[in-house]
Amino acid sequence: MTKGHAAPGSATADVVVCGSGVAGLAAACALGRLGLDVTLLEKKKRQPPVAKGEILQPGSLDTLQEWGVLPALEARRAVRLKRLVARQADGAELLAMDFGTLRCAWPWMLSHDHTTILECLAESLGASVRWRRGVLVEDVLTDAHGRVVGVRAAEGANEYDIRARLVVAADGMSSRLRRLAGMTADPVAYGHKLLTLELSGTPAPADEASAYLTERGLVLVYPLPDGRTRVYVQVKADELRRADQTRLQRWCDELLAAVPALDPLAVLVKDSLDRRQLLPVWRYRAPSLVRPGIVLVGEAAHGVHPLAAQGMNTAIGDARALAARLATVRVREEATLDEAMRAYEAERMGRIRDIHFMSHDAARLMTGTSPGVRRLNRHLLVRTAKSARLRYLTTYNVSGVGMRPLGAVDRLVQLGVLPARGRLPRPGPAPE
Repeated sequence: MTKGHAAPGSATADVVVCGSGVAGLAAACALGRLGLDVTLLEKKKRQPPVAKGEILQPGSLDTLQEWGVLPALEARRAVRLKRLVARQADGAELLAMDFGTLRCAWPWMLSHDHTTILECLAESLGASVRWRRGVLVEDVLTDAHGRVVGVRAAEGANEYDIRARLVVAADGMSSRLRRLAGMTADPVAYGHKLLTLELSGTPAPADEASAYLTERGLVLVYPLPDGRTRVYVQVKADELRRADQTRLQRWCDELLAAVPALDPLAVLVKDSLDRRQLLPVWRYRAPSLVRPGIVLVGEAAHGVHPLAAQGMNTAIGDARALAARLATVRVREEATLDEAMRAYEAERMGRIRDIHFMSHDAARLMTGTSPGVRRLNRHLLVRTAKSARLRYLTTYNVSGVGMRPLGAVDRLVQLGVLPARGRLPRPGPAPE
């Protein structure tokens, strides 16, 4: 770590946010709305398109409405998804999570390209936010007591320091800021990857996302704007390594044979193979979110399987909760700032833990490939669907509106040891 005084040409800010993905843009937006002087740094000069982070949950939409992001997304033809449905490979419904059963202002998910979501967040940044692209954060600045008091940045050949009351690390799973601050996270890779395809010119879509339980694992399908459809296919880590065109076509034929529900999209699936992306899948939680002068948000702090679409939405929740804590204190007073950061950590750690476990449970339900595991998972999904209480709780938890983890009795109902329980009174939104 760099200790001591600021270098020549240094700058100051109330807050420095490092990374301008969803977490960084959300944090800069939320903190800028408090009137704080925010500097947002991003090492990339342009955001490359990636096939992830495309679904916003109902629990995030109220925040995005408040920030002015939701109207911008809907003006760009974002797609409303009113249900998330687990299905058999032939399309038969196993469990439907209907967001219309929730008591919330926006009872649907919203899908759009990741780059468009970033653009709409960027447009919502206030006048007190300065955004610098092409800037690499090389180190953190600390005082004599080890408190983080800013960052050392490099912009081309120019190096300079930015002093700040708070540094927000929003620089992703392999966060450099987290490491420099002496904080840890231990990502665990799932035993599979996700191959992603974007189909153009698809038929008029249903207003839902479908997750198929198949012999090869998870297949996830949902619509995007402008007549496009996203398809995720679970593959073994090395399944398509060095695959030539003949091997790809054979793999595609095997996929279509294993998932008859994809028949209407068969030609488009084959045509999209050359534009495929392959994404590794991780899960992790940092054991701590704060150190004096620095806080982790988004994928710098946590990562989950993308099936339940919680990663981007949890990052938005981080930003909202962080701003709520800072709104009540004077950021320039270290003692009150540290107290607010401890309160933020205590609040978010429980929420992140519950989302982590829920997302992992959902992934295990849909990604098992052995016949015995698939039979058990199908049984659990069907039993959940038969119980009004479990169906509602599952929908509520996935929606991001709140979290009511399933209890021991609920698990026994899922297994069929106990009969289905009655309808749960609809819980109101839980605080973030």
